[in-house]
Amino acid sequence: MNWYLAVLKKYAVFKGRARRKEYWMFFLFNLIIAFVLGMVEGFLGINPTGGQSILADIYQLAVLLPSIAVGIRRMHDVNKSGWFILVPIYNLFLAVKQGDVGENRFGPDPLEVVS
Repeated sequence: MNWYLAVLKKYAVFKGRARRKEYWMFFLFNLIIAFVLGMVEGFLGINPTGGQSILADIYQLAVLLPSIAVGIRRMHDVNKSGWFILVPIYNLFLAVKQGDVGENRFGPDPLEVVS
């Protein structure tokens, strides 16, 4: 949960670097929260057609900017421009790739800062 909150605290920070763990834990918590919101909506009968979850959509819209920001910081961790987040498949490869050891052009190593 700390990783999720850390990303929300950096709501629109596009500079710097984000560790793999920070990025993927944020992704995981977003997935879990959207799933839970969909279930709550189903139990309450808010969306009886079973279509797209309105609550999950509102939540995803609220975390859109932090999601983009952490994605760009993740690209920075592997010493790539944030624009690489727009390249399909390759951005997934970069998101799972280990970040640069030591400082790169985007800032200090987040592993060294945390340790």
